[in-house]
Amino acid sequence: MPCISADGKPTATGIATLKSLKDGPLTPEEVAGKTGQPLFKVRSGLRELKSAGFVEEASEKFTLSKTGNDAIQ
Repeated sequence: MPCISADGKPTATGIATLKSLKDGPLTPEEVAGKTGQPLFKVRSGLRELKSAGFVEEASEKFTLSKTGNDAIQ
């Protein structure tokens, strides 16, 4: 299931992924553990969310961008 809809907004899966990052940086494996999603879907979703500007990546961990934080408020 995609994390970004055709209108550029996060889907329910995308929102769940973003919410998993609200307490700080996580690896894809940690996101999968928090969301219950398969690792391959988490990795794909994080790539989508990063391309859309909702998350940032540093040292193999993902964090919310300002846009991502705004999306889950």
